[in-house]
Amino acid sequence: MVSTKGRYAIRVMIDLAENDKGHYIPLKDIAARQEISKKYLEIIVKEMVTGGLVEGASGKGGGYRLCRKPDEYNIGEIIELMEGPLSAVACLADKKYDCPRRKQCQTLPMWEEYDQMVHDFFYGKKLSDLL
Repeated sequence: MVSTKGRYAIRVMIDLAENDKGHYIPLKDIAARQEISKKYLEIIVKEMVTGGLVEGASGKGGGYRLCRKPDEYNIGEIIELMEGPLSAVACLADKKYDCPRRKQCQTLPMWEEYDQMVHDFFYGKKLSDLL
C-alpha cells in the first residue's frame, strides 16, 4: 500500500510542475493549495531534496522547484524514493536476500510477474501524464 507520504510527494511534484513560473515556490503555498500540513510537507520535501527530485532554497524568494522537466520524471521513482521498493514480497524487495526456498518456491513466479506489472505501470507513467 502506498502511504500518505508517497501520495503527497506525487501531489507536491504535480503542484510544482503546474505552478512553475521559473522561480522557487514557497512550501506554505503548496501546503495551502494541497490542503496538507506544512509541517508534514517539510518532512516529505526534505527527503525529496535528498533524493534529487526537487531542489530547495531558503530565505527571501526561497521554496522548492523541480530539478527536471515533468516528462523526465516517472511516478515509480517518486514512489520508491518515498516508500522503498514496490515489491509485494520481502524476498523480492531485497535483491541481496538469498532465499533458501527460491529454487522450489511454487509461488515465486507469480510474485515476480506481479512485481513486474506494478513496476511497468508506475515506471510507465510520467509526471507530465498527471498534469
